[in-house]
Amino acid sequence: MWCWVTAISASETGGLKPPHPRPIGILGGTFDPIHHGHLRPALELLETLDLAEIRFIPCRIPAHRGTPQLTAEQRLTLVRLAMRGQPGFVADDRELQRAGPSFMVDTLASLREDFREQPLCLIIGSDAFRNLHTWHRWQELSQFAHIVVMRRPGALQPFAAALEKFIAPRRIDDACALRHQLAGAILFQPVTQLDISATQIRALLARGHSPRFLLPETALAYIHDRALYRSPPILAPITS
Repeated sequence: MWCWVTAISASETGGLKPPHPRPIGILGGTFDPIHHGHLRPALELLETLDLAEIRFIPCRIPAHRGTPQLTAEQRLTLVRLAMRGQPGFVADDRELQRAGPSFMVDTLASLREDFREQPLCLIIGSDAFRNLHTWHRWQELSQFAHIVVMRRPGALQPFAAALEKFIAPRRIDDACALRHQLAGAILFQPVTQLDISATQIRALLARGHSPRFLLPETALAYIHDRALYRSPPILAPITS
């Protein structure tokens, strides 16, 4: 969906404020490791929503899951390698520069300081969105950004009551509306969702099997070169 915009004055729009610049997409996660299940939907959103860019932001300390297997620096390197050569994809290390748990509300506040006049779109998978009401200061997220929920085909199932109440006044169906305000809207956007998980990739590598075609070759080469995700050898007991 392309939102064509021409230069017009406020008088020509009946006093309405002209659109802001193209939005910036924000995709956070552990990326342990990043894979095509992250990258393909992101590319579709970049093009379909006419985003200026998508910032991939690896978390330093996950707030909603266990400790990643790789360091934050290793996961950031994998993100950079995976997106190499793709215009519009940007690796953002701001969560690695911040102490404590990587709360998304703090990340969005930081981004809003950097991009004061540009809409931000927090990109969330549908499963993660179902638990949004458990996030730290979750109701403040819409003060800093729109929320774009990547949804599977088919009817949406009901959400928790608190989340339904949060969605109702914010939901939009026209992606072009994302450009007319800096934050505050919720858009459910269909994408191609590949059934790939980082857990699956880590398990394959631990068993010595190949996860080729599940993640970019650039990232896989880095993993192989450093023997990442391999199970430690089982040592035989010492007997006298």
